[in-house]
Amino acid sequence: MALREIRKKGDPLLKKPCREVGEIDGRTRQLLEDMEETLRQVGGAGIAAPQVGVLRRLVVILPWEESGLEQPLFLVNPRLTLAEGEQECVEGCLSNPGWWGKTIRPQRVRVEALDREGTPISIEGEGALAKCLCHELDHLDGVVFWEKAICQVFPQEQK
Repeated sequence: MALREIRKKGDPLLKKPCREVGEIDGRTRQLLEDMEETLRQVGGAGIAAPQVGVLRRLVVILPWEESGLEQPLFLVNPRLTLAEGEQECVEGCLSNPGWWGKTIRPQRVRVEALDREGTPISIEGEGALAKCLCHELDHLDGVVFWEKAICQVFPQEQK
């Protein structure tokens, strides 16, 4: 496994849509492992392949207290198949460190994808997990949250 450099705000790669993964081979699995290691190192909740410079539809999400996850999610070619309700969120991003913004996201989502072995999976998430899934899937379409944020939020306002 290797740490990957995280692309930052202003990098044109972050604004490009990703291509689907054809075959899940050793290189794809290695990239997913590298993404997981990078995410653990920087302490984030989720990361999408374009954030490490690869224009493929890949996402890794680590478990955290509010997520309800018991193990990391490795999503290959994820797509949103259900979005219900609405929630106001505060978000940050590894590609724009130190910047927090308020967004509106679905309260509940379903995402269909393949796992890293190529098995079809369906993930349902509410609240914080729904926000994270939407945030990472946006990255795959070249959408960055700070451009859709309602307003910037400063750390002292998050309490």
